[in-house]
Amino acid sequence: MTSPNSSSARHQSAVCIVGNGAIAKTAALGFAQAGHSVTVLVPPSASITPAAAGEPAWDVRVYALNHTAHGLLSSLKVWGALDMDRVAAVDTMAVNGDGARPGDLAFDAFGAHVGALAWIVEDRNLNQALDAALRFAANVTIVQGRAVSLALEADGASVRLADGSAIASALVVGADGGQSWVRGQCDIGVDYRAYHQRAVVANFSCDKPHHGVAHQWFTGEEGIVALLPLPGKRVSLVWSAPDALADTLMNESLGELAVRLAVLAGDKLGELKPLQPEAVKDLPLALIRPHAIVAPRVALVGDAAHVVHPLAGHGMNLGFADVAGLLKTIAAREPQRAIGDERVLARYARARKEDILLMQVATDGLARLFGTNLEPVRIARNLGLNLLDKLPVLKRRLMSHAMGK
Repeated sequence: MTSPNSSSARHQSAVCIVGNGAIAKTAALGFAQAGHSVTVLVPPSASITPAAAGEPAWDVRVYALNHTAHGLLSSLKVWGALDMDRVAAVDTMAVNGDGARPGDLAFDAFGAHVGALAWIVEDRNLNQALDAALRFAANVTIVQGRAVSLALEADGASVRLADGSAIASALVVGADGGQSWVRGQCDIGVDYRAYHQRAVVANFSCDKPHHGVAHQWFTGEEGIVALLPLPGKRVSLVWSAPDALADTLMNESLGELAVRLAVLAGDKLGELKPLQPEAVKDLPLALIRPHAIVAPRVALVGDAAHVVHPLAGHGMNLGFADVAGLLKTIAAREPQRAIGDERVLARYARARKEDILLMQVATDGLARLFGTNLEPVRIARNLGLNLLDKLPVLKRRLMSHAMGK
């Protein structure tokens, strides 16, 4: 952190949020609705997510939002603003092993005594609802600019921008992604490991109804394949593929990719066809574990605080849980303590430690376990899936944790 120079303009608010994704926007709404003034710093090129005219193409970036995310977005009046015709409930999760005798494991909403295990929401749908809410939010100021330094002050922190202006606040929230600028300014170290995989994402129509089932296949050397339900006879692909295979998939046509998926899905979904107009995208995968999620006057949320393997689809859910935890901790602070007080932020870090660690260990462990092609390991993991499927008490505990309950 450096000392701020004199600025041509100075924005003052209780909270400064750095970031322009769904987690940053949710945090801004949460703090504003709790009565705090908020300044959101977004990149100079940032723009409000436009509402598409007519029926837009299906977004290839989707999230499997759990009950924690649903509860937070509902409390902020965002869930009801989503286009619900484009939201699909997950009623069942079917996990499939590999090899000659693959194991299988199934979770369902009926067994969990809930209406749905999760909800599949497009990135565009979520951001449109958040942007609409922010436009009408009191006490929220959006500032476009490039941050150059973060400095501690007597009663808070100041973010200095490239144009000489500054944002002063009692608390800075870093919600600026896996390569977080805020985290770097705080000299918080990270443990980083590339998975040498990329998430290949695309959307397809299917001949048969999916019945709200999210399918996942652990294929060993070809990575982890998930087909998530979209409204109607549509599914969204997330294929965590080794780099060499990802290169091949990205160079193939979507029709060829559909043929590959048909081998895995068998007759469950019928013929798969690419949704048009549609493009396939890929995202590099890595494990990022920051050594801390707080610093003086600073709290990290979302990918700035943790990046995990997407095999369980919970990276975004961890971020929503961060926001909910930070809001709860600050709301419960003693009256004499400021929202950026060191003890208050330490409580937030403690409250989030177990949840984050469990998800990091679980996703990383599963990625390693199912990425091994040794036959004894393959046999053991498939037996493990079959055994777990027959242990209802443990299954319910796993479901409860995954749902955020």
